[in-house]
Amino acid sequence: MTDIKILLLRGVNVGGANRLPMPEFRQYLTELGLTHVQTHIQSGNVVFAGGGAGLQDIVSAGMKLRFGFAPRLFFYSLAEFTAILAANPYAAQGAANGALVHVFFLSAPCADGEAAQLTALCARDESITFTPRAAYLHAPSGIGRSKLAEKLGQIKSLDLTARNHTSVSAIAALAATIPA
Repeated sequence: MTDIKILLLRGVNVGGANRLPMPEFRQYLTELGLTHVQTHIQSGNVVFAGGGAGLQDIVSAGMKLRFGFAPRLFFYSLAEFTAILAANPYAAQGAANGALVHVFFLSAPCADGEAAQLTALCARDESITFTPRAAYLHAPSGIGRSKLAEKLGQIKSLDLTARNHTSVSAIAALAATIPA
């Protein structure tokens, strides 16, 4: 059985910073021996098959050498990624308008105290739910207006990357095209 993985890169091709051409990045990953490498949009969403122990360190070090920077990498098996998406309590709202629901992928669980402080920042129409692997934000007035989303991205103790519901659904669908 093929080992299908998802890689999310934090902060690439955003506002002109950390420019990473996706064709060159796909080529680099293929040169590492990964197969079925595909990207979704330009913001660092990759699906592929293969890779073994130490892949995260290898990709990070190679990116630094080849592209001049090493963004934070979030690796997931297809099963892990699917479980994170399945735990989204706002999936129905995301299906109706994917831009209003965001998944913040966490490298470690958010401390209970921090989660409570962040929840207190919710606007009247917002909702946030924390799990050990992700925070799910429903922001009906838009992510750009959410003080909670802005604060969430600024907390130094949280290592995270966010994608909207439309993007995570497309990434999962793209991963599902890889032959098992």
